[in-house]
Amino acid sequence: MATQRVQGHPVLIIGAGRGGHALLEMFIEDKLVQVIAITDTNPDAAGLVLARKYGIPAYTDTAKAIQACKDYPECIVYNLSHDESVADEVSRVFGDKRVASGPEVKLFWQMIMNLKQTKGELEKSQSQLQAVIHNVMDGIITINESGEILGFNPAAEQIFGYTQREVLGKNARILMPEAARDEYDASVSQYLHAAQGQTISLRGLEVMAVRHNGELFPVELSASEMTLGGLRYFIGIVRDITERKLAEQKIAHLAHYDYLTDLPNRALFLDHLAHSLPLAKRRHCKVAVMFLDLDGFKKVNDTLGHDAGDLLLQAVSRVLKEIIRASDTVARVGGDEFTFVLNDVGSDENAALIARKIIAALSQPIDLKGKTCQIGASIGITLYPDDAQNTESLIKQADEAMYLAKTSGKNTHKFYRDVSDTQPGK
Repeated sequence: MATQRVQGHPVLIIGAGRGGHALLEMFIEDKLVQVIAITDTNPDAAGLVLARKYGIPAYTDTAKAIQACKDYPECIVYNLSHDESVADEVSRVFGDKRVASGPEVKLFWQMIMNLKQTKGELEKSQSQLQAVIHNVMDGIITINESGEILGFNPAAEQIFGYTQREVLGKNARILMPEAARDEYDASVSQYLHAAQGQTISLRGLEVMAVRHNGELFPVELSASEMTLGGLRYFIGIVRDITERKLAEQKIAHLAHYDYLTDLPNRALFLDHLAHSLPLAKRRHCKVAVMFLDLDGFKKVNDTLGHDAGDLLLQAVSRVLKEIIRASDTVARVGGDEFTFVLNDVGSDENAALIARKIIAALSQPIDLKGKTCQIGASIGITLYPDDAQNTESLIKQADEAMYLAKTSGKNTHKFYRDVSDTQPGK
């Protein structure tokens, strides 16, 4: 009979129990080996079941299995059957070919089992790692030295709006705003040409990124480097911090703006005034500080309720913002009290003109969702540098002028100089 040739080295396994099953399982995955037959007296042996699954000839008669393999040159026979007479049958059929059996096979089997256990542990660790990467909430992106994307987990897909298929092999520049790409290229080039031994380590760097649809958004980036097979790779962990930034902005806004009217609060008003005075000094111009208190606000609260009072304050705020210039400031400093900074006001009359416009506008009936009310405003005015040169004095003087307007019949305005004129001895 002509000799048979196979793609891998031909192997016959005698004994298909646990050892034979493990040996067959290993050889199936190895292209250098081809199992041409396996035999066991138990037709339900694990090795025979596996062999049938892969179309490998399976025998329950060892002599027939040996005869079926006699025409394969260089066939290696592994005897895991504990039947030492098999060696004689192999020698009779294959001549002086030596069968691997006894202690030799036992040692080989133990090596196989150890390798199998190690392989199983590695596969388990790899599966766990892949599960973490697949399910983690942060985007994990792997790139090579050339900047090509090699890994893009599902979280990264969700964050950036790209599928893995769309980005693999593409340069990581596509995930960055166009304005930042040149800087990125320069930084990477500088790093790659730096002295050996230097490794990248970024933790919590906040940068801007770009989604597939072109939307810019903030991310927190951490990155590290690894070397595998002599090649350098970079692992980036990306977290979308859009919601966090919005929350921070909201908190910062609430710290400086009135929650009801969205006007600057007392702290921001003082900050604006503190900036206005040095600027006015350099430019040799005047700044007017006004203090406004609503007339009739308590009556609205008492008769129509606090909800109506809140609506009234919001309506008043809209009116005030429409009257003053963009360069000026109006703030709600408490209750129904408002303060103003009028920059480069020019003359006293210009300040008085603004005050009269405010009083006239607030004297009109105001609709509060079907309920109409009518109020007025008392305004006090002081000027920098004529009346005072610091913020505390200016605010105090404007308040005193407002109180004079209240006691003078309300719904009017008074300058601080009017307060001085009413003092005894004037």
